[in-house]
Amino acid sequence: MDEPTRDALRAIPIFAGLDDDALALLADRTTEFEARAGQVLVEVGQPGSGVFVVESGQVEVDLPGGRVSLLGPGALFGELSLLTDRPRSARVRARTDVRCIALQRAVFDGLLKDHPSIAVAMLPVLAERLADPG
Repeated sequence: MDEPTRDALRAIPIFAGLDDDALALLADRTTEFEARAGQVLVEVGQPGSGVFVVESGQVEVDLPGGRVSLLGPGALFGELSLLTDRPRSARVRARTDVRCIALQRAVFDGLLKDHPSIAVAMLPVLAERLADPG
């Protein structure tokens, strides 16, 4: 297990309630990637393939209604694609060179089938995010 990846996941509210074993399982199934400034990481209307955590750098999120949000290290985006087939609702572009952790939906689904307690630990935080997306 990659301890920095596990620690990065633990710092994210939706994963913070997971025990060490669950975090290790999750961390072992992630991948890392780098993107250059200006590269589009997520496009509106495309199918959601998974969730991303910014390890370094900054991304710009173009939200519906013209709002723009900047996310830096430790920030998460795309988490609803872990739970739904809805297309992406925002465009995410690397504002600077970035390094991210990615967790594919198919991998996450398999993990939940084998370890449903992970979903139970995540539900309260996901419900809160859905209730207050601001």
